[in-house]
Amino acid sequence: MNKALTQIDGGAGARRHFRYFDYVMAAFVAILLLSNLIGAAKLATLGGFTFGAGIMFFPISYVLGDVLTEVYGYANARRCVWAGFAALLFMAFMSWVVVALPPAQGWDGQAAYESVFGSTWRIVAASLLAFWAGEFVNSFVLAKMKIASGGASLWKRTIGSTFFGQAVDSLIFYPIAFLGIWSTEQVLTVMVTNWGLKVLWEALLTPVTYAVVGWLKAREGVEVFDEGTDFSPFAKVDAV
Repeated sequence: MNKALTQIDGGAGARRHFRYFDYVMAAFVAILLLSNLIGAAKLATLGGFTFGAGIMFFPISYVLGDVLTEVYGYANARRCVWAGFAALLFMAFMSWVVVALPPAQGWDGQAAYESVFGSTWRIVAASLLAFWAGEFVNSFVLAKMKIASGGASLWKRTIGSTFFGQAVDSLIFYPIAFLGIWSTEQVLTVMVTNWGLKVLWEALLTPVTYAVVGWLKAREGVEVFDEGTDFSPFAKVDAV
């Protein structure tokens, strides 16, 4: 560990004022919303491979999720997960209200609007539950691996946490959203394929994670270990 950094536990980290925490949280929530709002509704094909367009940008939220836990600790990452969950919930509610409003006479965009923003309740529920559970598992695994490793081998923690976090995400999302609509074989194929792609994305973005983590730690001046942290998703967190 860099001796210039002050080692603190996760509980203290949750009560400490950080210079850049709010910016990282804002970026995390913004990318989460935009990936779901803009990318989720479009299927794209490149090189003969068809995929949801959101997967090109959504993995950035994995990097930021790892950065939040690694730099600021599990307790602060927990605040961001709840902020993201609340933002997704409001986005779903707003989409439902706006789509349900009667279109004005002469306005012919209702069908296009419904195709983009009119997700079924199953997909909305699956997305919310999958994000919530997957992000908490990701943060929990990364924090525990950091304690066990003494802060060594960041790449093992980021890839390992994504491996488990996105496994939980996929295991929740695809069956809830599509089982009974797609065949069981299709659900399993897409679930495993997208899980593998997300883990691969995390591995490819490892240099970016290292750069962002190193930059933030140097400026915040701390090394957070979650040895005194309550890992319950529902634990009260003091403000930073």
